[in-house]
Amino acid sequence: MPLGFDPGGIFLPETLYSGERTPIPAPHCELMIAAICLALLYLACGLLVWIDLRRGIIPNWLNLAIAIIGLARAAILDGWTAALGAGCEGVVIGAIVLLLRRLYFKFRKFHGLGLGDVKLLAASGIWIGVAGVPIQLLIASLTALAAAGVMQLAGRTMTRQTSLPFGPFLALGLLLALALLQQGWIN
Repeated sequence: MPLGFDPGGIFLPETLYSGERTPIPAPHCELMIAAICLALLYLACGLLVWIDLRRGIIPNWLNLAIAIIGLARAAILDGWTAALGAGCEGVVIGAIVLLLRRLYFKFRKFHGLGLGDVKLLAASGIWIGVAGVPIQLLIASLTALAAAGVMQLAGRTMTRQTSLPFGPFLALGLLLALALLQQGWIN
């Protein structure tokens, strides 16, 4: 076995030179795990944008992947209790948005949000919690409104019935709300 190699742990590069087995301190591992989870979230959001713009649908497997990555991140970095709490927040957010979707349909006779958007909001709740979802919705709504305005100015006819995929705007809202949460702007 090469010096400094241990399949059961992660070691600093200088172990190759000193011959000592020095584990990487926990903050480095936590930072690496957080960065990997964030990179996977960015990748999933990019894929979500591409699929929703091309096909007008957010696949269930993609929403599930976003939720699982968020739960794994919470469990690894903050423990199983935090992961359970994040999962519960996601379920509550999903239930509330689903109820609002049904009420909207009851009064307006058409769906304002697709089920993929509802599931994305539930998965987002795992990442940003109850406090972050209103910020996500605000960002998504404002950017969707700006996009509709740009499309109108570009000559495309926009009416109340014009369909605009909301998933890309929700993904942007999730990423920006997560950045605000990490910077301490959201409690």
